[in-house]
Amino acid sequence: MACSSASDGSSDGSGGSGGGASSSGSAQTTSAGEGSGVSSTTSGASSTTATSGSGGGASSSSSSSAGGAGGASSSSSSAAEGTSGSGGSPDAGFQPCPATGACKILPLGDSITFGLGSDGGYRVELFHLATQDGHEVTFTGSQPGNGPAMVDGKPFPRNHEGISGETIQQIANRIPTPGLREMPHIVLLHAGTNDMYREPNGADTRLGALIDELIAEAPDALIVVSNIIPFPSGANAVSTYNAKIPALVEARASKGAHVLFVDQFKDFPTSELGDGVHPNKAGYARMAGRWYDAISDYLR
Repeated sequence: MACSSASDGSSDGSGGSGGGASSSGSAQTTSAGEGSGVSSTTSGASSTTATSGSGGGASSSSSSSAGGAGGASSSSSSAAEGTSGSGGSPDAGFQPCPATGACKILPLGDSITFGLGSDGGYRVELFHLATQDGHEVTFTGSQPGNGPAMVDGKPFPRNHEGISGETIQQIANRIPTPGLREMPHIVLLHAGTNDMYREPNGADTRLGALIDELIAEAPDALIVVSNIIPFPSGANAVSTYNAKIPALVEARASKGAHVLFVDQFKDFPTSELGDGVHPNKAGYARMAGRWYDAISDYLR
């Protein structure tokens, strides 16, 4: 199953129940796997690991909607999902965001980062969550902007680096140029969905190489790496892939890299996949909450 949208914001969907072929040559899908519940984070030379059972616990805020395919969450209401997959407390010695001015966040990935199915995707609720807590954030990226013009009475930063249909290697090909043209303070990486139906073998190795490239090219940034959200048609491949990601992050964190793991898979209901692949509004809000739980302590 695959859906694609052009980088100019147009979209095209093609579906089949079995992981299928891409449309427009660059189809994007979403994946389903088992979160391991292990998270790693490091600041400077220290690392912290938190482990809970298979996938760790999560709690949703009172305004999160988890209905069927039409379930939605308002971008003006907090749908933050707590997750134990966001790691331990950040080390006080590492602060990626500036003392003044906006913290630059790079949303990096494929159509799930683009926000296919809900204009602006998780970025809308993430901006709301940060803004309501008094944090100044903006989004960077080279792709044509999408999302609403305003959120909470503030201009919404519509930039991102999400391209439909891209595999891990194709995403890596955008680093450092054009993805890091404007150097971010925080990178949010959700990648691997398209690999699950194209070439799942070796996806974890390719992800590790992409993380290494981000660390090398943006050494002062916080690199937040997630597993991938449910993709029922490729559940076995995703389960295998997702299970390997925490160890990839921990290996780099233990060497002093500013890397953190977030569990985006755990407790993500398939009812929040609007097309069986991409999140609906409630699903994107759930993703936003987990990203926010991971980075909120780093924001100024």
